[in-house]
Amino acid sequence: MMHKSSSISLSTLYQAEVPLAYFKNINLNQQAIVLAADVGGTKTHLALYEVKDGQLFQLKEKKYPTKEQPSFIEMIYDFHHKKSPAIDSICIGVAGPVTYNKVKGVNLPWEISGDEIGKELMMDAVTLMNDMEANAYGLAALKETDFKTIQVGADVPGNAVIISPGTGLGEVGLFWDGSHYRPFASEGGHCDFSPRNDLEIDLWEFMHQRYKHVSWERVLSGPGIYDIYTFLIQKKGQMVPDDIQQQIQSGHPSAAITHAAIEGKDEVCREAFDLFTRFLAVEAAQLALKMKATGGIYIGGGIVPKIIEGMDLSVFNRGFIQSGRMDDLLRMVPVKVILNDNAALLGAALYGAAQLGK
Repeated sequence: MMHKSSSISLSTLYQAEVPLAYFKNINLNQQAIVLAADVGGTKTHLALYEVKDGQLFQLKEKKYPTKEQPSFIEMIYDFHHKKSPAIDSICIGVAGPVTYNKVKGVNLPWEISGDEIGKELMMDAVTLMNDMEANAYGLAALKETDFKTIQVGADVPGNAVIISPGTGLGEVGLFWDGSHYRPFASEGGHCDFSPRNDLEIDLWEFMHQRYKHVSWERVLSGPGIYDIYTFLIQKKGQMVPDDIQQQIQSGHPSAAITHAAIEGKDEVCREAFDLFTRFLAVEAAQLALKMKATGGIYIGGGIVPKIIEGMDLSVFNRGFIQSGRMDDLLRMVPVKVILNDNAALLGAALYGAAQLGK
C-alpha cells in the first residue's frame, strides 16, 4: 500500500481562508499524479502529489539549494526515479517573469523552459507560472490556523494582494470578478523605492551608490536587511560588534541582524529591523491602494512568517495607516501573515491538476 504522508480534501479546501470555489476551473475531480515545484533564489522545493477521490495526497517531497544545482531538469531526475509513479502533469512556480512558458529569474542561475522539459520527459502538461501566482492559488489549500492576523479590517468583497519578502520581493494580485478570484503575476518588487523622510532619503543615496537602481526589492528582502544595517552603522560611525561580525562572516548576515534585534542584543540591529518592518507596511499599503484590495493583504515569503513574533506591530500599523485621505480605506483592509511555507507548492499542485481537465 502506498504511503501518503499528508492529504488535503475538498471539505478542508472549502473551509479555507480563500475557498477553492473562488478560483475558476480549479477542481480535483479526476485521478492523476502531479509534480509540483516552488523554485526560489535560495531553495527549490519539489513534491509529488496524487489526486484521487477529490483529495490531494502528498507522496514525497525534497528541498534543494537552488544555486548548487546544474539545472532544473537535473533536480527532476534526482527527485523522481524510475520506480516512482508516472507523472501526468507538472506545474512549476518560479520566482521571475514567465513569458511563453519560459523564465530566467533575476535570482536564478539558469533558465527554465516548460516546453523543453516537456520534450525531455515526453509530456504535454508542463506549466510554468510565477511563484507568486502559485502562492495565490495555494491560499485555497490553507486553514485558518495557517494565518496570523495583523489587522482585522472589514468584510468587504474585493481584490486581494500577496506581498512576499525573501531572497527577492514577490508581489501578486488577485482580481475579484464578483464570483471568482483571478490571480495575475507582477514584477512590482522591482518598482522604485520611495523614501518618505530624511533618513530614508539618505538610505536611498547609500543604496543608489551600490546598485544605481533602488527598487523596493533592494530594501525589502533578506539582502535588504543587511544593507539597511550596514547603512545605519556607517551613518552612526559605529563598529559592528564582534559577535554579530562573526555571524555575518559565517554567511548569514540578515539572520544574525534579525536575531540580535529580536533578542534585544543590539540597538542598531533593532533599528534596522524596525525600518524593514516599516518598509513592509508602506509597500503593503501602496499595493492595497493600487489594487483597492479590500479582500485582503497577505504577507508571505521566507522571512516574515519566521520573525513575525519578534516584529513590533505598532511600527507596522503606523506605516500601513499613513496615506492621508485614504486612511479610512486602508483600515478596511484585512492584513494577514501566511504561516504555512508550502502555499506556493500547494498552489502549483492544484493548478497542475486543473490543467488535466481542460
